[in-house]
Amino acid sequence: MKNIKLLILSFFLTFSLLGCQTIKQKTDAIVEKENKKLSEFIGKSSQDLKISLGSPDEDFKNEKGNLVLVYNTKKYGIPCERRFEVNTKLIVIGFVSNGCF
Repeated sequence: MKNIKLLILSFFLTFSLLGCQTIKQKTDAIVEKENKKLSEFIGKSSQDLKISLGSPDEDFKNEKGNLVLVYNTKKYGIPCERRFEVNTKLIVIGFVSNGCF
C-alpha cells in the first residue's frame, strides 16, 4: 500500500514538473516572437512605427533627451506596455516590452 501511494505521488510530481517546463517553453517562445516583431522597428522612422501601431498612448522625453513612445494594451485582462525610444533624428533606437504575449 505504501509503494502504491509513493508511485502515485511520484507520477503526479513528474507530470507537474513537466507541465511547468512546458509553460516556460511556451512563454519563452512567445517572448522571443514578440521581441522579433518589435526589433523590426529598430532603425526605422518613428512615422513607420506610428503607421503600424497607431498613435502612442503617451510620449515623453527621457533623461538622454530622446523621445519615448508608449503603447498600452490589454490581452485577457493583462496589461501590456511597449516603449520605443526614438532619437533626435526620429529613428527608433530601442524598445522595451512588459507583460506582452
